[in-house]
Amino acid sequence: MYEFLEQNSIYVVMTIVLMVWSGVFLYLLRIDGQVRKLESKK
Repeated sequence: MYEFLEQNSIYVVMTIVLMVWSGVFLYLLRIDGQVRKLESKK
Protein backbone atom coordinates (compact mmCIF):
# COMPACT_ATOMS: atom_id res chain seq x y z
CA MET A 1 0.00 0.00 0.00
CA TYR A 2 2.74 2.46 0.97
CA GLU A 3 4.65 1.56 -2.17
CA PHE A 4 1.64 2.51 -4.29
CA LEU A 5 1.30 5.83 -2.47
CA GLU A 6 5.00 6.62 -2.88
CA GLN A 7 4.98 5.89 -6.61
CA ASN A 8 1.65 7.59 -7.35
CA SER A 9 1.64 10.43 -4.85
CA ILE A 10 0.68 13.00 -7.51
CA TYR A 11 -2.55 11.09 -8.18
CA VAL A 12 -3.34 10.96 -4.48
CA VAL A 13 -2.83 14.73 -4.19
CA MET A 14 -4.89 15.38 -7.32
CA THR A 15 -7.74 13.23 -5.96
CA ILE A 16 -7.77 15.10 -2.66
CA VAL A 17 -7.69 18.48 -4.43
CA LEU A 18 -10.55 17.40 -6.70
CA MET A 19 -12.62 16.36 -3.70
CA VAL A 20 -12.00 19.69 -1.96
CA TRP A 21 -12.92 21.73 -5.06
CA SER A 22 -16.05 19.61 -5.56
CA GLY A 23 -17.08 20.36 -1.98
CA VAL A 24 -16.53 24.09 -2.50
CA PHE A 25 -18.53 24.01 -5.75
CA LEU A 26 -21.45 22.18 -4.15
CA TYR A 27 -21.40 24.55 -1.19
CA LEU A 28 -21.56 27.57 -3.51
CA LEU A 29 -24.43 26.03 -5.48
CA ARG A 30 -26.34 25.49 -2.24
CA ILE A 31 -25.73 29.06 -1.08
CA ASP A 32 -26.81 30.35 -4.51
CA GLY A 33 -30.05 28.41 -4.28
CA GLN A 34 -30.77 29.82 -0.84
CA VAL A 35 -30.06 33.37 -2.00
CA ARG A 36 -32.37 32.97 -5.00
CA LYS A 37 -35.12 31.68 -2.73
CA LEU A 38 -34.70 34.68 -0.41
CA GLU A 39 -34.67 37.11 -3.35
CA SER A 40 -37.90 35.68 -4.74
CA LYS A 41 -39.68 36.26 -1.40
CA LYS A 42 -39.24 40.05 -1.70
